[in-house]
Amino acid sequence: MVKKLKSSTSPAAGKSRAGMSGALSGLQGGALAGAVRDSAQQIWLAGMGAFSKAQAEGGKVFETLVKEGLNLQKKTQGMAEEKISEVTGKMTAMADSVTSKAGQNWDKLEAIFEQRTAKAMSRLGVPTAKDVAALTKRVDELAAAVARLSKGTGTKLAAKKAAKTARATPARQAAQAPAKAPVKRARKAA
Repeated sequence: MVKKLKSSTSPAAGKSRAGMSGALSGLQGGALAGAVRDSAQQIWLAGMGAFSKAQAEGGKVFETLVKEGLNLQKKTQGMAEEKISEVTGKMTAMADSVTSKAGQNWDKLEAIFEQRTAKAMSRLGVPTAKDVAALTKRVDELAAAVARLSKGTGTKLAAKKAAKTARATPARQAAQAPAKAPVKRARKAA
């Protein structure tokens, strides 16, 4: 467009400037209007071409953007899952730590309770499980010793017992009987 205007206004196109100035002004106005019209037509066609090209390639660009969006979504989901698993691991470790500390404190509390209970029971004179076990063992030993002794002297023991009852004097039996008798008579009299 610019070339067309220069060529129409160059000195070679006309013989004299003065004589041609009137003709050129009329020619310039029509040529200028034509040049502007041609330029506007070219701009319009360039815009239409760009629009057509954008429509044709727009689908491809859209598909490319969708693919990039999916890739980005996968990356962010992967990162979020990593962070979640990391946080879950840390929370599990903290929970385990707290549980073990609580268990240790519970064991300490239990030991203190057992010590104080044993001390109080000792003050009251209550035998411990060890004391009862020792006494049970001693009673078993004594029972075994008595059983051994009674096997060998079972007949002698029976004879001694019979002799003892036979030796009981009649005076003793009489002394015991009158003491009981008056109580009975007093009851009958009443």
